[in-house]
Amino acid sequence: MAHHVQRSIVVLAHNLRSVFNVGSLLRTSDVFAVERVYVTGFTPYPSQSDDSRDPALQARLTKRIAKSAAGAERTMPVTHQPDVYALLESLRTDGYTVAGLEIDDGAVTIAEYHPPDRIALLLGDEVRGIDASLREHCDVLLQVPMYGQKSSLNVSVAAGVALYCLRTHGDDGAGHR
Repeated sequence: MAHHVQRSIVVLAHNLRSVFNVGSLLRTSDVFAVERVYVTGFTPYPSQSDDSRDPALQARLTKRIAKSAAGAERTMPVTHQPDVYALLESLRTDGYTVAGLEIDDGAVTIAEYHPPDRIALLLGDEVRGIDASLREHCDVLLQVPMYGQKSSLNVSVAAGVALYCLRTHGDDGAGHR
């Protein structure tokens, strides 16, 4: 059953290395009604309408991303942006709060966070996460609590947990706020 979608959520995938993480992220973003996924840095991405990359590379990356995207590479709007800092400023001008998903001493546990009506979720690379200079450009850092012995999650899995929290917080299930 489709729920009424009120909060506007966009995702920024910065410096992800894995085509499988990108595909999984597109699929998860589609499920949680993310409006757009922005790819920055060296994150691989499917073909774009104004794509200047080599056509063979575009086709190869799109095919590899499609394996884990399960069709979302065709339904989820994806925009490549060369400058992550300019994108953050542009989103902030449009009224978005920039939330970095990161394990950090200054991070808020995502289940305790009350998201605003417009939120941009920033994801960092699989190994180092969001680098320090980019963390400083976030309005808030959010983290998924860890209860077991592992101290981190796969980036696309962490994004799924975060998007669920951001989508459902303040929603009583009937789509009211």
